[in-house]
Amino acid sequence: MELSGVFVPLVTPFSPNQGVNPVSLRTLAEDVLAEGAAGVVALGTTGEPATLTAEERKEVVAVLRDLPLIVGVGSNSTAATEAEVAALPAGVVAMVVVPPYTRPGEAGVLAHFRKITKAANGPVIAYHVPYRTGQALSTEALLELAAIPGVDGMKLSDGAITGGTVALLADVPKDFAILGGDDAVISPLLAIGAHGGILASAHICTSAFVQLHKAWRDGDTATARDLGPRLAELSEALFAEPNPAVVKAVLHAQGRIPTPAVRLPLLPASPAARDRALLLADRPRWDRGLAAHA
Repeated sequence: MELSGVFVPLVTPFSPNQGVNPVSLRTLAEDVLAEGAAGVVALGTTGEPATLTAEERKEVVAVLRDLPLIVGVGSNSTAATEAEVAALPAGVVAMVVVPPYTRPGEAGVLAHFRKITKAANGPVIAYHVPYRTGQALSTEALLELAAIPGVDGMKLSDGAITGGTVALLADVPKDFAILGGDDAVISPLLAIGAHGGILASAHICTSAFVQLHKAWRDGDTATARDLGPRLAELSEALFAEPNPAVVKAVLHAQGRIPTPAVRLPLLPASPAARDRALLLADRPRWDRGLAAHA
């Protein structure tokens, strides 16, 4: 699987009895792939893996195994992360979060990834999300991480684009993929050379996000500048409350998943947040916009 394009970190749909709904999960995956997504991500933050049982996590991976698949794994234990990575099916891409909470320092993070790549059965993507992990990494450390054999890409979710971001995109190895993970700033990140994005917002209006990536890739700046701000507004609405509550509420309102339920400590989206996102996600409006750029 080429690490380029739009990847959708899937929600985990629940049935009315609060169990995982494998049929809805599979249908959702097939829908976003049919709209042009390059692949799907299982057990990312959007999939609520922390509140799934071990058996439920295995079920989610099994349902999606034959699709272009990235699987989120990792903890603040190197040994436990090694075991998770080694247990993945051969060829599946492992998205490994920078060790959270412990804050092992840059040298510890690099040692962690050098160790776990040796256990992997396929490519590894590093997931850098300091506002969740508590572990900041300098541009120099990110470039060292990118040079580790077996680390083929990075989900970059470190907030606003800075001079460090520009330097990182300029200096990473040619075959190393930078995938944006902060949905609202994906357009400018693509403009400066990111290879794609892992975007929860792309559950909604998937083809518009795909078109945005294509426009920047092909140098169609007029299309990109039109789509970018509108997709950023949609993303901000979908993240107005803790993820994935609003995304699930919209998907349920659209009839795409059986319930909007999330598991505690998350709470369901408020009606106001759901309705705001639904208004921006109006499918006919996006279809007309895409047709204008065809």
